[in-house]
Amino acid sequence: MIIWDLVVVGGGPAGLSAAHAAARAGVRTLVIERATHPRYKTCGGGLIGTSLAEIADRIEVPVDDRVDRITVTRDGRRAFTRRHSGPLLAMVRREKFDDRLRAAAVAAGAEVREGVPVRAVEQDPDEVRLRLADGDVVRARTVIGADGSSGVTARHVGVTFRQVDLGLEVELPVPPDEQERWRGRVLLDWGPVPGSYAWVFPKGDDRLTVGVISARGAGERTRAYLRDFVARLGLSGLTPEHDSGHLTRCRAEDAPLRRGRVLVAGDAAGLLEPWSREGISYALRSGRLAGEAVAGGDPAAYEREVHRQLVPAMRAGHRLLEVFERRPDVIHALLATPPGWRMFVRFCHGRTSFEELVTRGPVRAGLALVDRLPPWRPRAAAAPDSAAR
Repeated sequence: MIIWDLVVVGGGPAGLSAAHAAARAGVRTLVIERATHPRYKTCGGGLIGTSLAEIADRIEVPVDDRVDRITVTRDGRRAFTRRHSGPLLAMVRREKFDDRLRAAAVAAGAEVREGVPVRAVEQDPDEVRLRLADGDVVRARTVIGADGSSGVTARHVGVTFRQVDLGLEVELPVPPDEQERWRGRVLLDWGPVPGSYAWVFPKGDDRLTVGVISARGAGERTRAYLRDFVARLGLSGLTPEHDSGHLTRCRAEDAPLRRGRVLVAGDAAGLLEPWSREGISYALRSGRLAGEAVAGGDPAAYEREVHRQLVPAMRAGHRLLEVFERRPDVIHALLATPPGWRMFVRFCHGRTSFEELVTRGPVRAGLALVDRLPPWRPRAAAAPDSAAR
């Protein structure tokens, strides 16, 4: 029976980044994916500069729209729109994006086995055994788990989570008038549930991604928020191509990233930005770091690099989420100012991180001031601002 040097469980951005990095270094690598590419994946699909830089030498990004305008509202009110001279975000459909990553991993030398889930993970000091749904057993010297926060590898490693959020999303086919209205523009709405927000992301000439996210435990309020948001935008008469939900889980600070010969990356490790819940850049980077560590024969290096490169920004994201939950009106007002907008642009371009942002003196002082303010109380519902339409 073949013993692979590395088996990657999961064929999303984290898993395929790990496979690409390892295979390119000569590691005999197999990817096991439960679905078959190209497959739909619930995701906003907005790529920030950090993600684009990570894959610049790997794939040609299948961009459906390039966003240069952002409209921001506070529960449908107080709308403002800002424009940048160049693209801020690249919008992709995950079925095309992930399939490009798969092709790149294969070109680097990895093999991909699709259409079969992994049911169990077992390991001893010498190898890891993966038991598949079809009864097969795959053996590996090392495994990288990238099968999501509820997958078998996260459970095997014992990943624990500090934050769990519910995301709901619809993919809407849109007529020509709506296509023109949203081309090149994103809408962000700070929602009525503490810590929640909604979005409209354009996906080329025929589709919009509309979604909301908030803390788990407010399911009915989150569903009502999505219904109200879609209706407010005048889109409730459109029949969704996809209507889906998912939980995003953000790791606890002391959560393990490895158990013996099994490493976890991306969502399986709970690696994402806690405030925006942006996960693609974390998946791409953590997958690469895991693949490089395996190729270098030092799995512990993966843990060190995640704590050095990713955890500080996540810590800052938790701090920003605390402020956002308490006073979203302050965040809204800050983003409308020229300095706030410049910081947002720098983040979108990957030229600054939340870690760098919250350590700046004026920002640190401002966050401390917000801590002393009373919690924000929403006013009674009012008609939405026309700028959001």
